[in-house]
Amino acid sequence: MYTRYALPPQAGPPSAGDRVPSCGVSQLRIATFNLLHGQPLAPDGAPRPYPSDPGGPLAEAVAALDADVLALQEVDRHQARSGLTDQAALAAAAMGAKDWRFAAALHGRPAPVAGWVPEPSGPVGLRVYGPDEVGDGAAPSYGTALLTRLPVRHWRARRFAPAPFGLPLRVAGRRGLTPVPDEPRAALAAVLEGEHGPFTVVAAHLSFVPGWNMAQLAGIRRWIADLPRPYLVLGDFNLVGAVPRTVLGGATALERTAPRARVRELRAARRARPALTEPRRRRVREPRPRLQGWYDLARTPTYPSHRPAVQFDHVLAIGVPRTAVGPAAAPRAVVSDHRPLLVEVSL
Repeated sequence: MYTRYALPPQAGPPSAGDRVPSCGVSQLRIATFNLLHGQPLAPDGAPRPYPSDPGGPLAEAVAALDADVLALQEVDRHQARSGLTDQAALAAAAMGAKDWRFAAALHGRPAPVAGWVPEPSGPVGLRVYGPDEVGDGAAPSYGTALLTRLPVRHWRARRFAPAPFGLPLRVAGRRGLTPVPDEPRAALAAVLEGEHGPFTVVAAHLSFVPGWNMAQLAGIRRWIADLPRPYLVLGDFNLVGAVPRTVLGGATALERTAPRARVRELRAARRARPALTEPRRRRVREPRPRLQGWYDLARTPTYPSHRPAVQFDHVLAIGVPRTAVGPAAAPRAVVSDHRPLLVEVSL
């Protein structure tokens, strides 16, 4: 269902036991933004042509966020439709990022109805690009990016296979519903060096197919289990309401549940005990793991950008005190059918 990509760590992956001390805080601006490949839109949501400088509107939108950590989805790299720009590199320059990665979920070109036409000479599967690959002339690609002004201790990436079927969706610039096949998705995780210790940030773009996206989100929680808390999971999940935090909470609870083999061993040991002559004591059941910890740092509609009615874009956290969460906003941008989601957090 997914492919993992091992990135060379800068200082080795920190232990999950590492924790950020509670004393002392620094204010960070955390944001997620589905770019719609930097597509400029009119006030009514209709697509506009790219200007002569195709990366200009995107750079303007990113600079306006002034984010310290930024997750981007639907990012183009060397695509003709977006002026052959490297959008992750462009966004990194616009926000003054110290480090960044772009995870290409696929290499190819968009095609009406068919979704994507693979690039014959392009890599197959997941490929990760960073500052060292700028201007490499690689095949056109599309995926997810994570950019930060903070030092990075460790990077990792993974790719999710598409669902075996698509769904009819509303597409910017088209009337009614358009049949859309699902596509591969990518996620990036980074262990960032905060002022008082490491914490983990994930950027993800999940499937629009119900159930399939929930499995992907649960997989992300298991994937980062060995990395240090606090966790911040950002992105377009194509999920609404309490579903994302419930899925993450459920995955956390399952991690705390004893393995089935261990449960069988304990039951067999109890059956093997000699019969007791004294009256049996009342059995006390251990409490079940609770769906605890995960919560939304911001709750506001983000889609469609010209008239937000639903929140597909989320910033979820565990290990971050609620008192550490500051103002949140979903400002209108000059590109995309999604609004960026921005929240201030003290870490």
